Amino acid sequence: MPLKTRVTELLGVEHPIIMGGMTGVGTPELAAAVSNAGGLGIIAIHNAGSPEEGRKWIRRLKLLTNKPFGVNLTILPSMGPPPPYKEYALAIIEEGVKIVETAGSSPKTFVQLFKKAGLITIHKCVSIRHALSAERYGVDIISLDGFECAGHPGEEDIGNFVLQAKGAMALSKPYVCSGGVGTGKQLAAALALGADGVNCGTRFCATKECNWPDSFKQRMVESSETDTVMMLRRLQNTCRVFRNKVAEEVEEIELEKGANFEFSDVSHLVTGKRGREAEKKGDADGGIWSAGQVVGVIDSIPTCEEVIRGMVKEAETTIRSRLTSLVVHQSKL
Repeated sequence: MPLKTRVTELLGVEHPIIMGGMTGVGTPELAAAVSNAGGLGIIAIHNAGSPEEGRKWIRRLKLLTNKPFGVNLTILPSMGPPPPYKEYALAIIEEGVKIVETAGSSPKTFVQLFKKAGLITIHKCVSIRHALSAERYGVDIISLDGFECAGHPGEEDIGNFVLQAKGAMALSKPYVCSGGVGTGKQLAAALALGADGVNCGTRFCATKECNWPDSFKQRMVESSETDTVMMLRRLQNTCRVFRNKVAEEVEEIELEKGANFEFSDVSHLVTGKRGREAEKKGDADGGIWSAGQVVGVIDSIPTCEEVIRGMVKEAETTIRSRLTSLVVHQSKL
């Protein structure tokens, strides 16, 4: 039996499970697999390389699924000329996308643009104060990203056990638990804490439909919850990545340089180009790749449908059997 929440009702999906927008792996094929399984698949439009190619990705996704899907627009500071964010946003609107996820810098300008066009908006936040700002901007769903997440967890260092509980106390809009989620028990726990669903990234990277090479996926299966590295912390640009040889080298340089650490000390190691080359070669130690602490609970490489079906079934069992069995009815004497 599906789990019905404010998020499933608002998005029109069967299950309260969202695939977050991800650089590299956020492709139409992976997003379609998640959507077809009853979740919400999301492509990251910047992966397409240009607004025009982004339009083609959206059209391709529409051919792969007739279920709800979303498009991610990540707004980040740039060392050179900024990406054409407005053109990406217009492509999303003009191609008839119904759901958009924003991440990175303040989404105010883009949320207003998307809301005017009638889109449902999701925004990723790593703190309650950012989430409250997003609510004021008119965001429909908050994705509360805990410290456990892959990629950019921010600088707040708040784990999901506190962050999600505080979300229930402070937020009026529905929110989803993001970061470190990969099992049905965690889905049940997120719902118990007040969330209306979960956002999964790394878990969907370790699936048959993900375009990562098998060597990357197998490393995740073999890893533990301690096999990630928090790099670039001294630059206030923290990134959580998988612990491989390159990540450990970056970690060592940052530690050795201390207060004198600069991005140029490791730029040759962390470039996206190097990471993409490593993916092409299937070299899991050849470049940086994002992964959350959830790698510690990943023990197989299933299909997206198997992931979602298994999570929902385990969540239902946890709610119906374990949690209800803990409530003892006292007899009246």
